[in-house]
Amino acid sequence: MENNYYEKIPNIISCKDLDYLSDMFNWNYSAYKNAYNASNNISDNELKEKCKNIADIFYNNLTNILNIINGGIDNEQQSNM
Repeated sequence: MENNYYEKIPNIISCKDLDYLSDMFNWNYSAYKNAYNASNNISDNELKEKCKNIADIFYNNLTNILNIINGGIDNEQQSNM
């Protein structure tokens, strides 16, 4: 029986994966904006800090998603953009 597995996983993102990453980005971006705006509009310092922490979590998620999407671009190409 022939083994059809890759020896090394190719550095590609399928259209379906890209659609899912796009959805994840949009969900996290919306949540980030809401938490960030809430932190600016709340007067209670404890709640303000919690909203800032939540916004930071969603911002980190956004950064991780962008890193996945940009994974196919090496550092030299990124510096030329």
